[in-house]
Amino acid sequence: MAADLSQLVKAYDVRGVVPDQWDVPLAELFGAAFVQVTGASAIVIGHDMRPSSPGLSRAFARGAAAQGVDVTEIGLCSTDQLYYASGALNLPGAMFTASHNPAQYNGIKMCRAGAAPVGQDTGLAEIRELAERWSDSGAPEPAGTTGTITQRDTLEDYAVHLRSLVDLTSIRPLKVVVDAGNGMGGHTVPTVFDGLPLTLVPMYFELDGTFPNHEANPLDPANIVDLQKRVREESADLGIAFDGDADRCFVVDEHGAPVSPSAITALVASRELAKNGGKGTIIHNLITSWSVPEVVKENGGTPARTRVGHSFIKAEMAKTGAIFGGEHSAHYYFKDFWNADTGMLAALHVLAALGGQDGPLSGLVAQYDRYTGSGEINSTVADQAGRLAAIKAAYEGQEGVELDELDGLTITAADWWFNVRPSNTEPLLRLNAEARDEATMAKVRDEALAIIRG
Repeated sequence: MAADLSQLVKAYDVRGVVPDQWDVPLAELFGAAFVQVTGASAIVIGHDMRPSSPGLSRAFARGAAAQGVDVTEIGLCSTDQLYYASGALNLPGAMFTASHNPAQYNGIKMCRAGAAPVGQDTGLAEIRELAERWSDSGAPEPAGTTGTITQRDTLEDYAVHLRSLVDLTSIRPLKVVVDAGNGMGGHTVPTVFDGLPLTLVPMYFELDGTFPNHEANPLDPANIVDLQKRVREESADLGIAFDGDADRCFVVDEHGAPVSPSAITALVASRELAKNGGKGTIIHNLITSWSVPEVVKENGGTPARTRVGHSFIKAEMAKTGAIFGGEHSAHYYFKDFWNADTGMLAALHVLAALGGQDGPLSGLVAQYDRYTGSGEINSTVADQAGRLAAIKAAYEGQEGVELDELDGLTITAADWWFNVRPSNTEPLLRLNAEARDEATMAKVRDEALAIIRG
């Protein structure tokens, strides 16, 4: 009987504990399966700073090369640097990372040539099936000629490409604190920021996949406390935190106050629209603030609402030709970056916007942060479908209230909205609420939670 990899192969990537859930032999099978499913003759591979990453990455390369495929290894890199290599070299790619997960985890984010996503419906299910079959029956027959494995450094090219998309040469000098969380931002930031009018105050730039200082997940308020304190101590203009694989960025203002990722989405959207002559589609997922579609329309653009998740955003960007997309999880997607997500490019936009005017960041983002949000609140529930049905029953038919089921259940009224979505992997319901004022938001949030947890 074939192995069951359902706990390892998720909706968008491979992710699990090493060596309990996967190891070097399985990574080799994934490499062979990846090239069979993509039909590639050559691929590019990168990895993060986790202790298990080099070994797993090289095993994947061996599995691919055994099938006759030439492999380019770019070594230590951020996930968006791997996307850059996939786009610039026009090759399918694999990035070994578990993002912000603890040290014992590792994973693979895969893409086709041009950084096109490989998810459950675009090849990941087939890769899983092959790996399951081969783990039982043995590795596939090798090709007559083994492919080559060569190394290439893409860091400088990646930095040059990003700087070509945002002009920072004429901004006023800024002091910026960057918390890399011992993740890949410590590798990419010095090269990307080199030569720009920035005074960089680095925090936790030492690459260490055991995360000795804090988890590399800046969406958790506990993980940005050090950054907030340092920004105030340094009298810096802003602070930026990256997650473990540096594909997401989180921003705090000159006071150390967190800036909502929805406000960053709106700010970057306005800049991308200005660059595009005030025209273009901007993608936002359904838990971003009302501010985002409002700002998009005010700047001449067309907002398009999607489900949560990068595969949905990327698919919608490709379908609509969108110029930019943002998620409230601090993922930012750019047409100029092969529709892929890059926290570094979003950070450069924030620096350019701030340095292009004289006011503080708090004043700049105030125009993009218009409502009060709850943040994401998770509740453990035994019966996800039953609780969603109870919420629907409670609000359906109320005057002035609209329901939609694009992703979970969204309830919208004139002064508030909330969305409840089931987790794909855990017995959780996720609540996000927003309103025109704090009191209304708290009332709506508490009413929804009472039903979810009732």
